[in-house]
Amino acid sequence: MGGTPRTHRLLWLCLALSLALTGGAWAQEQGPTPSEPDSPPAAAASAEGGAPAGSDLAKQLSNPVSSLISVPFQANWDFGVGPEDGERFILNFQPVMPFSLGEDWNLIARVITPIVAQPILVPGGESSFGLGDIVPTFFLSPKEGSITWGVGPVFSLPATSIPTLGSGRWSLGPSAVVLKQVGPWTMGGLVNHVWSVGGDADRADVNATFMQPFLAYGTSSGYTFTVNSEMLANWEAADGQEWTVPVNFAVSKMTMLGRRPIQVQAGVRYFLEKPTGGPSWGIRLGLVLVFPLAP
Repeated sequence: MGGTPRTHRLLWLCLALSLALTGGAWAQEQGPTPSEPDSPPAAAASAEGGAPAGSDLAKQLSNPVSSLISVPFQANWDFGVGPEDGERFILNFQPVMPFSLGEDWNLIARVITPIVAQPILVPGGESSFGLGDIVPTFFLSPKEGSITWGVGPVFSLPATSIPTLGSGRWSLGPSAVVLKQVGPWTMGGLVNHVWSVGGDADRADVNATFMQPFLAYGTSSGYTFTVNSEMLANWEAADGQEWTVPVNFAVSKMTMLGRRPIQVQAGVRYFLEKPTGGPSWGIRLGLVLVFPLAP
């Protein structure tokens, strides 16, 4: 894995922090131990006869600031990358952890840690493997309201010394999400912007906008059909090279792994806009571990 010993310590610290926060948030929200320890998770069964409530969990997972602990593992394969039309692989570990702040507000923490296998990007270059930049985001979100929203800071932490895998800069900025859920539909968007504030002065400044509009439809059987985009604008890039605009189509299904509810996902994407050497299309597979919170 690329990077210095300091980078590796930063990775393990972030992973440990993510796991500790996940466990702490789960313990905080679980409340008293059930009298019947062998009973299924409360949110995985309905009040009428204990039937699986997969559609309810799936709807919560479509909401980036829901009061639900989830641990997604997202594997991405992008094709047509670089001068040799290579394949790029990115595995994102991105736990989402809610914390109650009194009766009216939640704090939602999300930490994205990417592991990247990068093909040759320029003629005569080399492939690379290691960590990308680690991105923690925090949303302050009201517990009630007809429209769900959240605002807070986003950070980008340099976790590698390999130029093709990360920016080499410490960056921060604002982030916001807004969405509306009507029946089986979830629609909304997430946006953030980061500027570099430190790090390797020999590396390019960071001045980038991320936008993620999304539309999801959930069925009563626990399937969710989603279309979204994960647009990135690099305002420091040369003219005509600023935008990366994929369109993603995905199908997800809630199911059970033993006694634990999980969501599995498969999808494809096509890049409408990309810089020179960017991917043409890709596929995505995902697994989400779900930790329903007791009422």
